[in-house]
Amino acid sequence: MKTQLRSKKTLSKDHFLEIESIDDFCVAANDSKYAVFVNGKFCNDPKLAKAEDFFFSGLLTPRNTSNPVGSTVTQANVAQIPGLNTLGISMVRIDYAPYGQNPPHTHPRASEILVVLEGSLYVGFVTSNPDNHLFTKVLYPGEAFVFPEGLIHFQFNMGKTNAVALAALSSQNPGVITIANAVFGSDPKISADVLTKAFQVDKKVVDYLQAQFWWPNN
Repeated sequence: MKTQLRSKKTLSKDHFLEIESIDDFCVAANDSKYAVFVNGKFCNDPKLAKAEDFFFSGLLTPRNTSNPVGSTVTQANVAQIPGLNTLGISMVRIDYAPYGQNPPHTHPRASEILVVLEGSLYVGFVTSNPDNHLFTKVLYPGEAFVFPEGLIHFQFNMGKTNAVALAALSSQNPGVITIANAVFGSDPKISADVLTKAFQVDKKVVDYLQAQFWWPNN
């Protein structure tokens, strides 16, 4: 199979951040026998593609939100939909318990647009240094909000009932870094000396935070 590629973003002539196919599609494959390697995945011969490669029913199903953060994210990216490979788009469904949240996090490879389906959400993002300006909004069903690529953002269910949102992201594999999990739940742990200085708190506070289990809601 001959597959033509072009870069969406480049750091240099030889380093590609993301690749898109000039063919109609490039279905991700686990077997390299009849495939080429593109953007972190093998691509099936287009003649072997089937409708199921472009289909996912998981966004229909509500998820259990009985966890410490009160939310669960259902992902629909290239790991669930092989046909998304090289297409530069994915989706998530987020279920929120009453007063649950999707904690502050970033997507290193994607911008996001989120729309509320049920309930009301307090959402926001913080700009980069040095301003660190906070943009926030309360969203109701049918309303949308954009989170720029790489910026810390969050959603919080303000209501006494469950909430549901859908979000589209500008990458087939946007990645997620939950701030608390990364800083206080890293493996191995970040030195307490670093964190006490960074957060200007007593070492006992850092020890307490590092001893917690930081729930992964993705």
